Amino acid sequence: MPITHAFPKEELASRLVAVRQEMKKNNLDAILVAVPENIYYLTGLDHWGYFACHVLFVPLEGDMILICRQMEQVSVERYVLNANFYGFKDYENPADFIFKAIKDSKCDTLNIGIEKNSLFLTPAIYEEVTNKLSKANCSNCSGLVDELRQVKSPLEIEYTRKAAEAADVGALAAIEAAKDGASDRDISAEMHSAMIKAGSEYAGFGPFIRMTDRLNEEHTTWRGDVMKTGDALYIEHAGSYKKYQAPMGRLIFIGEKPHDADFAADLSNKAGEAQLKAIKPGATTGDVYQAWQDVVDAAGLPEYRRHHCGYLVGIAFPPSWVGGSMVTGLAPNSKRILKVGMVFHTHSWLMWSGKGDFFYSNTVILTENGAEVLTNKTPTSLIVT
Repeated sequence: MPITHAFPKEELASRLVAVRQEMKKNNLDAILVAVPENIYYLTGLDHWGYFACHVLFVPLEGDMILICRQMEQVSVERYVLNANFYGFKDYENPADFIFKAIKDSKCDTLNIGIEKNSLFLTPAIYEEVTNKLSKANCSNCSGLVDELRQVKSPLEIEYTRKAAEAADVGALAAIEAAKDGASDRDISAEMHSAMIKAGSEYAGFGPFIRMTDRLNEEHTTWRGDVMKTGDALYIEHAGSYKKYQAPMGRLIFIGEKPHDADFAADLSNKAGEAQLKAIKPGATTGDVYQAWQDVVDAAGLPEYRRHHCGYLVGIAFPPSWVGGSMVTGLAPNSKRILKVGMVFHTHSWLMWSGKGDFFYSNTVILTENGAEVLTNKTPTSLIVT
């Protein structure tokens, strides 16, 4: 079979140009990239080997150098067309190879940025590298590449749309399987099967599948519980295509709905509509949250607050679908300016308010004409199976 690459050479080249422009603005002669999503963004390397030391050295001029385990050489040579490879054996010290890459690039006495906010650059390796770079000026460059990833190219948007299609298929399969006597394992199996057949890869996070007595557990999933009439079922999952994530979620009622469910569903949808209208170029992430909160306040719930009503998404490797360890939220008073090409996982969450429970979430892209919901095949209305 022919080898396929996630990104054309031209797209990778334009990304590298943009990164180097940001490096110049920040007076950096080189950066050490340690976030797997950023390495993928710059090289197209898609594998699971990032659990071990796995960094990309990017000088202001000259070739990039990818440093990771020697056993990853086949994958690197097949999928990375724009970087040299320094592979270390498991009995060798990766810090030595990182330092060698920097020294070979004649950057060991210059200004070097290091992505310190990475789950995969251990403090031990970081300390060893910076100790070896005694003549360099090392600083934290976390966020430099991440910021460029927030606005998606047309190709990235195409990938996100494909991920969203698979997410919708998974949600509909889960709803179809949700019935009295079914287990949350059944739901997970049907959801995964449908999404994979629809073109999804493994997701960066979840899915989260919980029933009535565990609805308030933020990040737990199926465990073999069996549904019965009157239960509520929470699903939150993501389709993934070329590592672009399209999360969504729904709350489903088994057999019958609670007496206050209609109020909660109606309010969640009204607040969600206000949220979508607020997602427009030039608005801030805080504006979006406030638009959602204003509807909730006006409905007689002025004390009900959320830490956010969504967040930005894009490329993601496990263990998250936000593309790293930091959540860029649609949060109260947050000031990030919204731009065309940004993608969000939007939430309209009304749980434990005292006036009924309801929840839905979608993948939304910001276009020139405003917000477009990509996971649009699964209803946000009250669902009773």
